[in-house]
Amino acid sequence: MKFSKMHGLGNDFIILTEEALQEEKNYAVLAKKLCNRHTGIGADGILFVLPSVCADIRMRIINCDGSEAEMCGNGVRCFARYVFENNLISKKEFSIETLAGIIYPKLTVKDHTVTAITINMGKPLWNRSDIPMKGKSGEAIAARLCTAKSEYKITSLFMGVPHTILFVEHVADVPIRSIGPAIEKHPDFLHGTNVNFVEVKNRHEIYVRTWERGAGPTLACGTGCCASVAAAWKNGLTERCVTVHLPLGSLEIEYKADDDIYMTGPGEYAFEGTLR
Repeated sequence: MKFSKMHGLGNDFIILTEEALQEEKNYAVLAKKLCNRHTGIGADGILFVLPSVCADIRMRIINCDGSEAEMCGNGVRCFARYVFENNLISKKEFSIETLAGIIYPKLTVKDHTVTAITINMGKPLWNRSDIPMKGKSGEAIAARLCTAKSEYKITSLFMGVPHTILFVEHVADVPIRSIGPAIEKHPDFLHGTNVNFVEVKNRHEIYVRTWERGAGPTLACGTGCCASVAAAWKNGLTERCVTVHLPLGSLEIEYKADDDIYMTGPGEYAFEGTLR
């Protein structure tokens, strides 16, 4: 089984084509096996390259715990670069089918090498029913959430997948391994939630750390960065164009007046190999 390993600012993925899969069709079992960092290749998830009947190509993402995610911002950037440079797609602007809908990447290319990827990530959804989240209809902006050990002020939204944002004073000091799972699996979130811890540096810069649903702490989360910028603007903390700083680099996020969110950043190769 031939594979490629890629990452978006440290959020890492194994990429498999339909041809490489051969007879193995149990994606959940395969993800748990291959994503194990001790006995497998190691990754936050697997991206499957598949044909589509409604777009130029289709992406499925299976988390390292075997669950399937609707979308992944860092993953879709890696996916877009992979399919272009491997001649599965010849256009610099094309469409990708995901469970969260059709995604439209725009590639910056030099000598057939993709140097940056801009994705229209779509519009955030704010109603509790869209997340989905328990409670009265309406938005969960600066809302109160109680766990067994503490109480938090959160902002929740749907950005292709559910996201919950906590604004903190110093993001590096947050014990995300204890707070993250408590909020991810809180009964108010009917399908669970990703959890983003956000430190606002100024009106145009934020720092983000993410606990991802089904994966745990990751070095970067594209949909989480988009959700964090939208939540920061919604709470009056930033402007609409924001640089999001992550442990291994930055993403440029623009929350346009029509509510579409654009994300620009890299997708990098780590290595290729053959699994026996």
